[in-house]
Amino acid sequence: MTVLVLDNPDLIAKAAVASGFAASELATDAKRPHRMKFHYGFNKHALDANDETTLEQHANYLRQNPNIRVRIHGHSDNFGAEDYNQFLARLRANAVARLLIEEGVWESRIILKGWGSSRPLATPEDHAANRRVELEYMTQEITQALQG
Repeated sequence: MTVLVLDNPDLIAKAAVASGFAASELATDAKRPHRMKFHYGFNKHALDANDETTLEQHANYLRQNPNIRVRIHGHSDNFGAEDYNQFLARLRANAVARLLIEEGVWESRIILKGWGSSRPLATPEDHAANRRVELEYMTQEITQALQG
């Protein structure tokens, strides 16, 4: 048996393209938007236009990858009563979920969690950093293990 070893990257790339190799099919994570955190003003739960644009990109990624689910974590700062902070965190997560659903992501692929102020990103005094929503992508197997 003869083995041909190629150490010329250009030649390897040309041979791969000639054989029908499509790198875009392998690099699905490259299409996933990098921004996973969305911050809010004091006592706000509405998304701004930049957030909506980025979330539309997330929705596109999720539509292209039907085996992936998303968990949306809503957070608040520590101003006010914790019951209200939980409510506000849930409103923030719901706003993100609504947009994803409007963009064609099935509701069954979305998991919501409202944390209130119990999981600060920064120190509790850094209120602006703690008012946020975070997206977490999960495979079907991870989702089933968490629910199991």
